[in-house]
Amino acid sequence: MKRNLLLSTVGMLLLVAPAAVAQDEIIDKVVTACEVEISTYCSQVTPGEGRLLACFYAHGDKLSGRCEYALYQGVVELDQFVGALTHVATECHEDLIEFCGDVEIGEGRVGTCLLEHKAEVTDVCAQAMDDVGLEVAE
Repeated sequence: MKRNLLLSTVGMLLLVAPAAVAQDEIIDKVVTACEVEISTYCSQVTPGEGRLLACFYAHGDKLSGRCEYALYQGVVELDQFVGALTHVATECHEDLIEFCGDVEIGEGRVGTCLLEHKAEVTDVCAQAMDDVGLEVAE
């Protein structure tokens, strides 16, 4: 039961979280840790749109401890990432509307816009950006 909840949570977070370098690193860790499971149970699955996670879910009773741990750790890291985004979005709501309201969401464009206007945003927003370490991706 816990395993099914864990896999469902990972799936939901990966579906709703925006693309980011940090998420790519999480995905890479899971793919590496679950390499045996992918080749054994999911080799015919086309990655993307949650299909690989659905395969993990279908074979949840056969996952190794290493794979399960990587999935669990991915949930933790994504939860922290989503928490940071929520904090910035809450504290910077008005600034986001004023400075970045016309920016297309996705691929870090809104975060980049906010960073470009950091000198102009409210002190509360600037502090939230500092709190979560929002910086230009390299």
